Amino acid sequence: MIVLRMEPNRPPDRLEQAMPNTASRFLGGPPLSVFFRLVLLCVLVGVILSALGFDPGNIVDSIRRMVQTVWDMGFDAVRWAWRYFLLGAIIVIPIWLIIRFVRAPARR
Repeated sequence: MIVLRMEPNRPPDRLEQAMPNTASRFLGGPPLSVFFRLVLLCVLVGVILSALGFDPGNIVDSIRRMVQTVWDMGFDAVRWAWRYFLLGAIIVIPIWLIIRFVRAPARR
């Protein structure tokens, strides 16, 4: 059976020093430090979203426009990638097949 004794004049041991208080444990660090990190992260994300065309006054329309732009760019990227895939496949697939046939084990 474990008995914990509270001694008012003894210094805290390492385990007690290592255990953060509830707020620090919930926030993931000292509250003031977490606050400043969150402020910096909010500013950074705000700059990135502003560069993408988001407007905090009309966020729904900004999201719709961004999705439409990404959708349009996405299909152009697929077409671009498909052309280069076909061009490379003209060379790569025949060479791969030749290597596979040459290295294939001979049947007895």
